[in-house]
Amino acid sequence: MTELMQASRQWATRPDDERYTSLVDMSDHFDNIRQSSRELVISSRKIEARPTDDNAGLEIYGPNGIGYAPTNWAFGQVAQLAEAPGAYLRSLPSPIAADCINYGLQYKRNIDDVGVLLYKSSETTGELRAATGPKYGRIWNSEITRAFVDQFGDGVSGDWKVPGEFGVDVPVTKANTTLYAGDRDMFVFLADEKNRIEMPNRRNGKAGTLARGFFAWNSEVGSQTFGIATFLFDYACCNRIVWGAEEFREIRIRHTASAPDKWMAEAAPALLAYSNSSAMSIVDGIAKAQAARIDNIDEFLTKRFSKRLVPVLKMTHTVEEGKPIETLWDAATAVTAYAKSIGHQDKRVELEREAGLILDLAA
Repeated sequence: MTELMQASRQWATRPDDERYTSLVDMSDHFDNIRQSSRELVISSRKIEARPTDDNAGLEIYGPNGIGYAPTNWAFGQVAQLAEAPGAYLRSLPSPIAADCINYGLQYKRNIDDVGVLLYKSSETTGELRAATGPKYGRIWNSEITRAFVDQFGDGVSGDWKVPGEFGVDVPVTKANTTLYAGDRDMFVFLADEKNRIEMPNRRNGKAGTLARGFFAWNSEVGSQTFGIATFLFDYACCNRIVWGAEEFREIRIRHTASAPDKWMAEAAPALLAYSNSSAMSIVDGIAKAQAARIDNIDEFLTKRFSKRLVPVLKMTHTVEEGKPIETLWDAATAVTAYAKSIGHQDKRVELEREAGLILDLAA
């Protein structure tokens, strides 16, 4: 069992205008953005930076002669294309920063195609949201959130919704929501705390119940991959830490050219199956893992982890559960318990993923 901090970090850092209290509102927001956006591929030689008339900022021009103000994220991408440090360029007067970008794009680097994402609504000036490779496989936030609305409704009134506090339903507000979206990424945390799963031998031989939950994240502009993580858990507290998490599973899709097809073929059906899975099927899987004895514990663990880690995992389980590792369930429990002590998130998630793979062996 472990704690998941992903939603808590979102809760702690998102400003008020990046918090949504309904999946429907979030989906409508992304629908409007997509309808006002367009993708183009242009030569790096045809991109030009110019200072604004008041020299307070920059605009990026293409072959059509129309200027687009870059978002903070897009500015960093343009600076990277120009092989110039974005943080340093932001400290310069706009005319000098424009000259540096133009020199890098026109003379310093080879000619390349650049994929740009432009946004323009009737109320705003044009905005450059992204400058990526020409084969960037964009998974639109609107497609993801629309699929969530179709499957889960508004995310606040059905079985699958923004989690309560310590397992108790509370009104969803901007202060406790788990629906987040800014100009560079989105994050969703939904849970089914109503149809909890009865699990024998939850702790120290005593039965307990678990809720199902999932995280989903994406970036249309290249700041991160698309991903979904599913898990069982005890409850989420007021600051959105997920406590007592088990069976952590994760799907990640990089934004390559095939990414949109992979979303439709892999991630969406996997999430649908998870949301519709019966409690009994999960209980059966847990029961099988608890009954599947391991003949040679050292050999089993050494095949999956370093020899140095094997005695640590064995000791961790003995301390946490009061008995040695005997079954697949015990082995997965030992790995997730040890993962709690890992400070580095990527390493911790990697271990939690390995714990999930151990449980899969019982199927």
